[in-house]
Amino acid sequence: MTGVEQTAGRAARTGPVLLGVRHHGPGSARAVRAALEEVRPRVVLIEGPPEADALIPLAADEEMRPPVALLAHAVDEPGHSAFWPLAGFSPEWIALRWALEHHVPARFIDLPATHTLAWGRQEDEAGTEGERRSPAETAPDGEAGPGPAGLRIDPLGVLADAAGYDDPERWWEDVVEHRGAGEGDALAPFTALEEAMGALRETCGSGGHDRDLVREAYMRLQVRAAQREFDDGVAVVCGAWHVPALRQKTTVAADRALLKGLPKVRTDMTWVPWTHRRLARTSGYGAGIDSPGWYGHLFSAPDRPVERWLTKVAGLLRAEDRIVSSAHVIEAVRLAETLAAMRGRPLPGLSETTDAVRAVMCEGSDVPLALIRDRLVVGDELGEVPPSAPAVPLQRDLTRLQRRLRLKPEALERELELDLRKENDAARSRLLHRLRLLGIAWGEPAASRGSTGTFRETWRLRWEPELSVRVAEAGVWGTTVLSAATAKAEADAVGAEGLAGVTGLAERCLLAELPDALPTVMRVLADRAALDTDVGHLAQALPALVRSLRYGDVRGTDTAALAEVAVGLAERVFVGLPPACAALGADAAEEMRGHVDAVHGAVALLGDAPAAGHGRLRGRWQSVLRVLSGRDTVPGVIRGRAVRLLLDDGQLAQDEAALLMGLVLSPGTPPADAAAWIEGFVGGGSGGGMLLVHDERLLGLVDAWLTGVPAEAFTDVLPLLRRTFSAYEPGVRRTLGELVRRGPGTGGGATAAGTATPGFAADFDTERADAVLPVVRLLLGLDDMDDNTEDNNLAGVTG
Repeated sequence: MTGVEQTAGRAARTGPVLLGVRHHGPGSARAVRAALEEVRPRVVLIEGPPEADALIPLAADEEMRPPVALLAHAVDEPGHSAFWPLAGFSPEWIALRWALEHHVPARFIDLPATHTLAWGRQEDEAGTEGERRSPAETAPDGEAGPGPAGLRIDPLGVLADAAGYDDPERWWEDVVEHRGAGEGDALAPFTALEEAMGALRETCGSGGHDRDLVREAYMRLQVRAAQREFDDGVAVVCGAWHVPALRQKTTVAADRALLKGLPKVRTDMTWVPWTHRRLARTSGYGAGIDSPGWYGHLFSAPDRPVERWLTKVAGLLRAEDRIVSSAHVIEAVRLAETLAAMRGRPLPGLSETTDAVRAVMCEGSDVPLALIRDRLVVGDELGEVPPSAPAVPLQRDLTRLQRRLRLKPEALERELELDLRKENDAARSRLLHRLRLLGIAWGEPAASRGSTGTFRETWRLRWEPELSVRVAEAGVWGTTVLSAATAKAEADAVGAEGLAGVTGLAERCLLAELPDALPTVMRVLADRAALDTDVGHLAQALPALVRSLRYGDVRGTDTAALAEVAVGLAERVFVGLPPACAALGADAAEEMRGHVDAVHGAVALLGDAPAAGHGRLRGRWQSVLRVLSGRDTVPGVIRGRAVRLLLDDGQLAQDEAALLMGLVLSPGTPPADAAAWIEGFVGGGSGGGMLLVHDERLLGLVDAWLTGVPAEAFTDVLPLLRRTFSAYEPGVRRTLGELVRRGPGTGGGATAAGTATPGFAADFDTERADAVLPVVRLLLGLDDMDDNTEDNNLAGVTG
């Protein structure tokens, strides 16, 4: 278009050029770009918070990569925030980039965030809204408002229904996404959409949504101001729902009256990374779309979008070890085009390509389609913002640490294995633990594979956009991750309600290596431990302290003070446990059994520490277990567990254990008490099943008692017995069944009928054992050792 034609076109138009769009619509983005190229405005006005005007130049930075979002948060309450997300295919982003590339001013004209956040705070205080939303998040496309009866309407859904479509996404694809941009009049699609939205607004009005009326009044004032400055060279990019209201003729006084008395809150704003997953409607984002990854592909594909998309799908399936060839891609393209023709669509859409993939590449299975939807249709694209973007000092320190430790934030969840004996891995662990203390859950601990040692950690990492808000919130504690975590730990220690909470915090301080916080935590811990007389609380606190000692060892931290507190806590548990176990009900006894197990494990780890007297503490604990095992006032489940723990530690002979069991299972003991004793002795997933397998005398006692339980009492003890034995592994239960069928304690490998019982015999079957030896040697690498020995011997002879 020549300069003369542009001047003539402008002269023919009066008033601003209103480009009504669908947020995050690639078709709208292409149409906006074509319209701006044709209109060549002198200023571009965009729906968004005007506080972000100073941040617009950053959109031209080479390190800015969408998806990104404008983040506004209250200065005095960073957790009170709102987002305005933008993808690479969002019309607003395209308008920003066009203005920057053509050196045209760009401005945001939506209601200022200072009012939006204040409104959200009022709604939170009134309990009328469960989650704060920015204006762009309130409804699909930021365009919908409640209907006449107070029900929120979906404009696209209404228009799709009027066109005979049952799926708004499919209708939008047909009329917008599959329409070539720039063909004919570039403003034609906006004119048609404005007419449709005008008809909807005439029918529904604002739907009683007062906030939309206020926002639109503010936008009209900004448009008028731009017109006074730039005459008719004004282009406005906003949600199509708002276009009829911006075209409406109102007075300045009426618009200002709507804005009078709006609440305010002091606000900061910056750019933050966003993700395609958070653009998805399933994430709860009100202006979300069903398929951000698909829309991103449609926008970026220069030609043949279907062929390129199906090639992407084939690559993903091949990476997952599925057999997909070029012939599959060709056939899938043909099928997608055929389906589109049969359904009367101009081009294959997502539904056609998905059906083609299911039939051709997935052999009719929906299982691979779930992976395709997660990785491609939705996607895990994570944007980036330049370092020059405004940020709280804590965010800058976190970014510096992420770069130094080579821990790049990613939207796709991944596992990170750390070996704490390596300096870089230990530093990564400290960072992740410190962030968890600050409530920034970038990483969550996971069970380590292949090792249970304290030198190894496994983390699941995933960066979510909301973590930027958590970082801003945590900025009140300090300007660096270390100082903020230290201050937060000290405050949490002083404000902790229970002893267990303080001991858990001490453990987390050691994991995060916060030596400056430990004195405060230890002081609070000692004070709480001295005042707390509840044995259950003390027993809950002890394991966390002992774990802290182990973690301190592997990190080289001085934990002498912690060990002294742990030993003192253990001594108080030993003194108070026997009286606390007397006359407990069934539920309380089961809970106390758990405390006994926890203390036993803690003492086993703590017993060799210098502060514990190198074994003296373990001897004291074994004395307590003997007291518990022989006291009639102690519930059976605790007595049984005490006997079992002594037996496992070698402090009780097999004959003595059998004698105690025989006394408990004698006819004079109520069946319910005997069943509880058995539960404590062999239940709780503590390897009791294998104990019965290898000690047939104990199994015989249990079997004889069980067969002698009176019929009227059997139904009472059955649930407890079922719970006890159902915890065993299937192989253990099967072996016990074979032993009981054979008759435990009878010896030999034959039943009464003289037939051999599989897996049982009087002596070892050496022939079967020899068959296993080659596999065992292979697993242990003994064959390689033998080969090396022979090679060395040969070398010695030849040398």
